[in-house]
Parts: sequence; structure tokens; C-alpha cells
Amino acid sequence: MSTPNTSPQSADLLIELFTEELPPKSLRRLGDAFSEGIFNTLKTAGLLSDDSKVTGYATPRRLAVHITQVLNQAADYPVREKLLPTSIAFDAQGQATAPLLKKLGALGYADIDIATLEKSGDGKNEALYLNVIAKGAVLEQTAQAALENTLGKLPIAKMMHYQVLQKNGQLADVEFARPAHKIIALHGNNVLAINALGIRANNQTEGHRFLAPGVISIASAEQYESALLEHAKVMPSFEGRRKHIETALLKAAGADLVLMPDSLLDEVTALVEWPAIYECHFDQEFLEVPQECLILTMQTNQKYFALTDKQGKLRNRFLIVSNIETAKTDAIISGNERVVRPRLSDARFFFQQDQKRPLAARVADLGKVVYHNQLGNQLERTQRVAAIATGIAKQLKNLGIDANLELAGRAAEIAKTDLLTDMVGEFPELQGIMGRYYATNDGENAEVAAACSEHYMPRFAGDALPSTQTGTILAIADKLETLVGIWGVGLAPTGDKDPYALRRHALGICRLLLEKNLPLSLPELIALARSQFHQKDVQEKAKAEDIYAFIIDRLRAYLRDQSIAGKPFTSAEIDAVLSQTPAQLNDLIERLAALREFNALEQATQLAAANKRISNILKKTSTPIPESCSSKLLQIPAEIALFQSLEGVTPKLNAAYEQRQFVELLKTLVALSQPIDQFFADVMVMDPNPELRDNRLALLQQLHQKMNLIADLGKLA
Repeated sequence: MSTPNTSPQSADLLIELFTEELPPKSLRRLGDAFSEGIFNTLKTAGLLSDDSKVTGYATPRRLAVHITQVLNQAADYPVREKLLPTSIAFDAQGQATAPLLKKLGALGYADIDIATLEKSGDGKNEALYLNVIAKGAVLEQTAQAALENTLGKLPIAKMMHYQVLQKNGQLADVEFARPAHKIIALHGNNVLAINALGIRANNQTEGHRFLAPGVISIASAEQYESALLEHAKVMPSFEGRRKHIETALLKAAGADLVLMPDSLLDEVTALVEWPAIYECHFDQEFLEVPQECLILTMQTNQKYFALTDKQGKLRNRFLIVSNIETAKTDAIISGNERVVRPRLSDARFFFQQDQKRPLAARVADLGKVVYHNQLGNQLERTQRVAAIATGIAKQLKNLGIDANLELAGRAAEIAKTDLLTDMVGEFPELQGIMGRYYATNDGENAEVAAACSEHYMPRFAGDALPSTQTGTILAIADKLETLVGIWGVGLAPTGDKDPYALRRHALGICRLLLEKNLPLSLPELIALARSQFHQKDVQEKAKAEDIYAFIIDRLRAYLRDQSIAGKPFTSAEIDAVLSQTPAQLNDLIERLAALREFNALEQATQLAAANKRISNILKKTSTPIPESCSSKLLQIPAEIALFQSLEGVTPKLNAAYEQRQFVELLKTLVALSQPIDQFFADVMVMDPNPELRDNRLALLQQLHQKMNLIADLGKLA
């Protein structure tokens, strides 16, 4: 137990909770939450200095935190808090009322002398204030509260309920992620008298379950990590252990490449306290199976690290991370090789069996698989996707772009059939990948086979796009069908909830249209997709304008990550382009680049301001504006000059727009700068004569349309 200090003292603090093996997939989050919870509580209580550093630890059997420069007693501090108006705080006899006493009790000052309370203000505004010097927090009490609060808020998916035997011989009910056995609470070399989960703190923990079994005493907080490393065969730091594993894997791989997905590295790090790397092998014959199957079964089922050569071809050697370090490795290696063989045999069996039945023969069976109870089965969905895909192919052909309707339809027909195979049933992550293998085996067209895999692309932010035209068409069709259908059954994303990944699908559509430079109309694509749904609810809920706005919102986020010469596009530039509700997305980067170049011109600021002024005038006009301006009604030289200037540049503007020469288009607008200035200086737009007024508004409307062919320049003002 700690001894009371007569003056504040600073030392390192260590708190460790020693348990049974914690859930590996959440260990990292548990460790972070444990260290952050205790650190933040102590910081709020004023027990840390500005230079205090926190280090979190997490192993399969312990959560711990080490904090430097922790005071045993925080400094006293002034407290001034308004209590109540004096009219409420005191009765007619000047005695404290029940509300005042209750307020003081809630603040922890029930025994304070009422006469010491401060009165401030005049008349009705007079109020009573608590004005005292409060005692600073005591470490032992604060650490107790910090530990209790932190344990209660840890991100534990499912609690275990168990009982612990207390000193009085009674059993106490406890709940935690796993049964806890020990708690260390050290301030320097002093043990803090705190407890949790039915355990009293001391300075003892346990070492590695096999390599250093038994109790280990920690002399002081600052010696925690070194003591575990040197005497307990435990690497307590999650990050340190992960880095050690990564380095050791790379060394053991030699000239080969190690497949180390972050999720697998995290999980393996959470399974060991003293990692050791061993090399194992499997029979060469298994390499006849698609390597994705072998890699996935090794990673998912066994937590092994597959190796490939420099060209990415799988090797028949793999690496394991063991929690046992030993010179006698035969038993560990042979045991793991024996365990992996049945898994690989299963994968080979699934592959061989699946190939006996062509994908085309499985199409009818899609009708037995429910897609969504309001949207029918997978066969109905396949038919919708096929109609959308062939519709897209037709649109591309009409635009003079090579697209094969037959291949698009065939790819859509068989793309989802691999969902019915044994391999994908065992490993859903392989959907699409196995479709490509099986379609190739069936003798399908190479583009059709590729589309079976590519229609899922892009699967995540930054993922590659389809390499084939058929794959691209099918990817757009599949995402549109999902977006419209799921939106139409009332499952549009809300807040953080997006169970069908509609945001990812919308972003995928944007990337496919833009990066593949497809001049397709987004509103027409949405209309094509909506027309395939005959359910009334879908038609009513999946409004075209809502779907368009949702996709454009995803596009806005995508464009914020794009740049020219390392300089990202600004929000004003993006708003200027997207406010024009573009139908085609493929030229947006060119528009933004042109806008960036235009904005550097001397006349850009004046033109942007003028455009904004014109927008405001047109918005405030409640009466219909004529479609065109009549030159016969122009009277003032400035309006005649503007009309003639606009007439003069219009052919050049139209030609530049048709040829996508956006920089040239915007530079052409410079010729209008002086006539626009003179127009606003000399002409009163809202003339009392309605005929003159409407004609001038028509002139401004024509000017506004030509100025905003590629972007709303007023957004730059």
C-alpha cells in the first residue's frame, strides 16, 4: 500500500491487468482504449504534467499502461461557481433553504460554513457563489476511478460472467472479456491500494505461459517493459511485437515475397507474446489449384503467411508465427504441415468438383437464391443487370465507342453463378476470382471471363479498375442496379449506416465514368437502371434526382483528393463545376484544370464578380425572361457593345466547347471583360419600361449561359 506524502511527488505510473487470453481480433482496440481511458482521466484530474508521456501495452494475456511524470497529489485550485439567486438560497429569516443545501451537497461542500459563501450582484440579480480553494485530486483515489471507468467502457463485444473467491471466503460475481487474475498498480516503486474485478493490486504479474511460467515481481513502474523482456519472455508492446514479426518474416522469406495483409499481421500479433518464425512446406501438387484459394485458406484458417516469387507466383513454402521459441523445431514444423494439408486438400477438391459443371448450367439455380425479399432472387437481379449492361453497350456504340452487346449480356448472365460453387461457398472472398477461373475453364470468351471478376471493381478506395471494356460495362451496370434497388427499398445510407456499401458503389460509378473517359450521361444511366425495376415502391423511393445527388456527393469527395502539380482542387473550384449539374463526368478534371488556369488570369476576378452579380439579378427576377435578346430594343451604346461582343465570341465559345478546349473557351471570355464593366456602369437593367427591362435581362441571361458553359464562374468570386 502506498504511504501518504506530505508534498506532491512525481514518478512513473504503471497499471496492468493480467487475464486469460483476450479476443485476438479486438486486442489492439482494447489496448488503445485501456491506455487512453486511464491517461485521459488522470490528465483531467491535473495529475500529469505537459511533458507526461503515455505508452500502452497489449498482449494476449495483459493490458497495461505506463505514464511518465505522474503526481501523487494534484495542486489545489480555486473554485468559483454560481449556486442560486439569494432570494432562493435564503428564507425570510435569512436561513439556508433546502435547495441551497442540496446544491452544496451535490458539489461536495455540505459542511461548508454558509457565512463564507460570496454574494454578488444587486437587487434581483444578487446571487450566491461558492468561492473556495479546492483540494487537488489524490492519485490513489483517481487511479481507482480511472481503472473502474476505463474497464466499464472498453470495446468488448461479449462479456464473460464468472465468480472470484474473496478474502472473506465469499464468491463474487464478475463480468469481463476474459477472467482476470492480477492487477499491478505502481507509482514509482509504491503499490497503489486500488482494486477491480474482485482483485487487489500489487506489483506481481506472470510471464510467458510456457517459456517463463510463474510469478514475476516488478520493482518499479519504469522497469516494467525491460523486466518482461528480460525475465518473462514477453514483448508487451503491441506495435513493437508487430514490427518484430514483420521484420522476422521478411528475413525468413529471403528472396521471396511475403503476403502480409494488415489484418493478418494484427491478428497474429494478438496471438503471441514471444513470437518465433518457422518455415514450413506443402506438397508441390497443390500448386495446380488457383493460388488465391491456397493463399486464402492459409491466411483465414491457419493464420499462415504465404510466400510468392518476384513475379507473384505462389511458392510451396510458407511461414508461421509461433508462441514457442525452441531449438527443436521438428515437432512444430511437422505439426503445422500436417494441419494445413487437409485444408489444401479441401480447396483442391472444391476446385475439381466445381469444374465439372459449367457456370452457364448454374444460371437457372440463381432463381433459388433470394437477393432481397422486396427485390426478388438472384436470377431476377441478373436479368436486370444484363438489361442495364446491354443498354450501356448500346449507348457507347451510338457514341462511336467499341462495345460488344453480346459479350456484355453473356458476362452479366454468368457473372454471379460462381456464388453457387463449393469454393465460393467456403470462401466468399473469392467471388468473382473463381468466376474468372471457371469461365476460362468453360471456354468462355476472354473478356467475358475477365468481367466475371472485374465487375466487382473497384472493390475499395484506390482499387484498380477493370482492364476490359466488357468488365467496365458490367461493373457500372452492377453498381447501378444495386444502388437503385437498395435505395428503392428504403435502405439509403443514413449517418454511419451503409450496410449495402452504396457509398462505395456510387464512388465506383464516378471513377469508372471519369477515369475510363466514358462520355455517358449519368442521368440517362440512372433512368436506364430505374426502368428495370417494376416494383412500385422502388420507382417511388428511388427518385432519379436523389440518386444523382447522392452520386455527385461521392464525386465531390473524390475530386477533393485530386490535384494538379501536387496542388489539390479547392472547394470553390469543385463547387463551380458541380453546380452546373453535369450530365457527363469524364471531362470534369479537364474542366477543373481549365478553371485553375483561368483563375490565374488578370481579368478572372472581375469576370467572376460580374458573373455572380448577373446570377443575383436573374434569381431576383420573378417574371419570365425572353429566350433571346432583340437587337432592335437596344438603345444605350454600352448594351449595344456588350451584345455585339457576345455575338462575336459566341461561335468561338461554342466551337471550343464542342472540341473540349476548355482553357481556350475560358480565355475567350476575357474579351467580354471591358464590355461587361461598361454595361453595368452605364445601363440600368431594371428599367421602368418593362420591354427594355426584359430585353436587358434576356441579354444578361444569354451572357450568363455562355460564361457558365463549363463552370459557374460566380462561385470563384
